Amino acid sequence: MATEFKIRTYAVKVMAIFAILFAGFANAADPVFSNKKGAIAGADPVAYFSLLPGEQAILGSDDFTYEWNGATWKFSSAENRQKFIDSPEKYAPQYGGYCAYAVAHGSAAKISPNAWKVVDDKLYLNYNKSIAKKWVKNQDDFIKRADEAWPEVLKK
Repeated sequence: MATEFKIRTYAVKVMAIFAILFAGFANAADPVFSNKKGAIAGADPVAYFSLLPGEQAILGSDDFTYEWNGATWKFSSAENRQKFIDSPEKYAPQYGGYCAYAVAHGSAAKISPNAWKVVDDKLYLNYNKSIAKKWVKNQDDFIKRADEAWPEVLKK
């Protein structure tokens, strides 16, 4: 009886350890493109969703920041920061904010906050406006390719 109790106690402890380890892997954050200005080069990710195509990104402020997914995100207003806090997956760019064109080609590259497009309520960023023009010509295919490539890019 005592041996059975010890075995059950041991099993419960082992399962708890695996649960903790698995939770850590399941919640591991994808990398986010950041530089000295912050995530996605300091641009306000929420603001993109109210911009017209071709408009310049709105930079965030040091007054409105939020730590998420291992990066410091900046916002142009307290309202935009709160929207992001309430639903970061809705506003965060695809592929951690790395260049969507590069990810479609199997690699990660930095971005320009002014090379962007919102497609189906998702934000995509690119290396620069020249690359963004290439990307937009066949964006559906590039999105499909990048979605497939992203897990492998993460391993690099």
